[in-house]
Amino acid sequence: MPNPKTLRVRVDANKCQGHNRCKAVAPELFELDEYGNARASGDGRVPPGQEEMASLAKSNCPEFAVEVIEE
Repeated sequence: MPNPKTLRVRVDANKCQGHNRCKAVAPELFELDEYGNARASGDGRVPPGQEEMASLAKSNCPEFAVEVIEE
């Protein structure tokens, strides 16, 4: 049986401007720093069933700072 692929989210801190759309659509996947900029929660791993939320977070970022990486 093949191993299922793991998805991770990542936020490019140089691009993030603190719009927080990622946190609004996928609050379990992102947290905010003291300046209001987003970062991935924990190690960025996307739990099963939240893949669509990760994709929505990526597509809703006006700065293209959110990446969804398949490992």
